[in-house]
Amino acid sequence: MKLTGAQIVIECLIEQGTDTVFGYPGGAILHIYDELYKNRHRIRHILTAHEQGAAHAADGYSRSTGKTGVVLATSGPGAANLVTGIATAYMDSVPLVAITCNVATHLLGKDSFQEIDITGITTPVTKHSYIVRNIEQLAAAVREAFIIASMGRPGPVLIDIPKDVTAAVTEYEPVKKSDSTGGITDGITELSVCIHKLGALARAANPPPVSAEKVKCAADLINRAERPVICAGGGVLCADAWKELRLLAEKASIPVCQTLMGKSAFPAQHELNTGMVGMHGTKAANCAVNKSDLIIALGMRFSDRVISNPSTFARDSTILHIDIDAAELNKNVPAACALAGDVKALLKRIIPLVAEKEKSPWNAQIEEWKKHIPSMYAKKTKLHPKFVFEYIHKKIGETAIITTEVGQHQMWASLFYPFSLPHSFLTSGGLGTMGYGTGAAIGAQTGKPDRPVVHIAGDGSFRMNCAELATIEYYKLPIIIIVVNNGTLGMVRQWQKLFYDKRYSQTTLDRGPDFVKLAEAYNIKAFRAHDEAEFASAFDKALELALYAEKREPVLIDSYIDIDENVLPMVPAGKAIDDTLLEIEND
Repeated sequence: MKLTGAQIVIECLIEQGTDTVFGYPGGAILHIYDELYKNRHRIRHILTAHEQGAAHAADGYSRSTGKTGVVLATSGPGAANLVTGIATAYMDSVPLVAITCNVATHLLGKDSFQEIDITGITTPVTKHSYIVRNIEQLAAAVREAFIIASMGRPGPVLIDIPKDVTAAVTEYEPVKKSDSTGGITDGITELSVCIHKLGALARAANPPPVSAEKVKCAADLINRAERPVICAGGGVLCADAWKELRLLAEKASIPVCQTLMGKSAFPAQHELNTGMVGMHGTKAANCAVNKSDLIIALGMRFSDRVISNPSTFARDSTILHIDIDAAELNKNVPAACALAGDVKALLKRIIPLVAEKEKSPWNAQIEEWKKHIPSMYAKKTKLHPKFVFEYIHKKIGETAIITTEVGQHQMWASLFYPFSLPHSFLTSGGLGTMGYGTGAAIGAQTGKPDRPVVHIAGDGSFRMNCAELATIEYYKLPIIIIVVNNGTLGMVRQWQKLFYDKRYSQTTLDRGPDFVKLAEAYNIKAFRAHDEAEFASAFDKALELALYAEKREPVLIDSYIDIDENVLPMVPAGKAIDDTLLEIEND
């Protein structure tokens, strides 16, 4: 049958199992939006207030559902507004397909109105980014984009389509999803075969099988270790390997720590859990890593926020590193045994070779380190972050999906909220994107409508994306938004306090808006909380409105936290990760 390019895009999205897309229309992408209108019974479109919010929403949808997120934008500024969201997904290995439309092919390269080289801009932050100039290549391009986004280490792919290609007509042959993703070579044949394309496909593909000898080497290292520790990263969640992680830990009584991206991969209240590792990691996790004789690194990349000073990191430890991306192996720390492959599949092969072990003096030492906590945890203030997160968990339990922005509130969430279910914590770890969480909450609530979604936002971050309140209200998404309002860019202020002689340059937010009035302007109910009693009352009301009312609705709580509340523990830059700062003297 003959279809236009715009029709082909819609048919291919549906073929790939896409039921929801996020985006914002414009002139260059009008043909696709016209087809979306005609096919609104087959595919849902969520209109956000800004293209960046759409990208973050597609990201949150992907992280919460396990599907590949899809975002649409027009040419020029529309496409450029996606870049931060695409980069966020790239750094955190989130499968995403971004479809942009550009000016007509005869106008490319002529500085035409709203023309931009979006493929050139996004090449460094996508697994692949390309422009489709020929309608005969369009169907294969969309199919291949989904293959590349989800295969191997997941990540974003961008397809740019000139407007005339979306209007052109060609023969279209529908295929089943299994056929379209079953063989990469078919996609290469339909598209232009060139070195750049082959390179992209090579990066997308799974690495070759790991030999039995290397698997045995990994098991032998575990069996010989006296002070092992598992470091679980985001790759455990990408691989759906949390069950295997728990089996390994329990079989050999191995303590487990998590990176920020690995939070929720291992139950927070499990006796073998030591908490988060790194700059704001727990004393127990950081000491366990630096005093271990074997680090079993699963789906993590040993970022600077984890290892701090490379010369002092785990000097007496052997490294066993498993990651699907071979480029991450031996990149930041040398590994004695490096296995490139799917974490779940490799753990299934390793676990039968691992000997069962009872708890040892090493486990007892870990328990002693767990007792070393900052005194701020017990400090009595009007409204302490620890109380906020513990109260949320007490009322909602394990089923909540928590999204955050970036800053102190993000670290408090990772330290104080006891995540137990995988994919229940959505945050920007690699890029550290202020403005991420509200869009991610939209995507999570859209993808998981039966799960409670609580969005935690710092007042600085929330200013960057609060226009998305319009999206939340219009689609009646029952998200509970908690603004952790300390009147400052808290994390930056904390650094200024420690390292810049308390020169608080441009970090005090002594200005509007009034977040309660702002929410009410969008017809969203809102409450203020100055102390524990007011927060408890406000959150109880929010739960009733968002979870239990016949017509569930969003709610905002403006929660006032002391401006000098700090995030502790903290490892100062350049220090060893077990050189942990547990106290900070306030003004």
